[in-house]
Amino acid sequence: MYSHNMVGSNDLDASKKFYDATFQAVGGKPGIQDEKGRLIYVHNGGLFLVTAPIDGQPATAGNGCTIGIAMANPEQADAWHAAGVEAGGTAIEDPPGVREGNGMKMYLAYLRDPSGNKLCALHRM
Repeated sequence: MYSHNMVGSNDLDASKKFYDATFQAVGGKPGIQDEKGRLIYVHNGGLFLVTAPIDGQPATAGNGCTIGIAMANPEQADAWHAAGVEAGGTAIEDPPGVREGNGMKMYLAYLRDPSGNKLCALHRM
């Protein structure tokens, strides 16, 4: 069902710094910028894009939206989280760690990118 995800940004330079750092921390490559100015990241079969809104209005973070990014292990989630904070993201919710509930055990780490979009690194244990 998933084909791609796109988030809005009011500062593409800050977004590139943040997303380059977080994707590189988990083995990805820096984003490329297409002719429309969008940042494009391809990693593990997924496509993630960052853009200024095409309607010319300011980008806003989706209230209640979270973008989950699959991690190979807890150490990768920690590296992603640390790189994101270092590159201008904000640590949110509980510190990275194990969460259990509804018969599931997961390792989660949460950040907001420089534009306020909520991201979650997730490793199913």
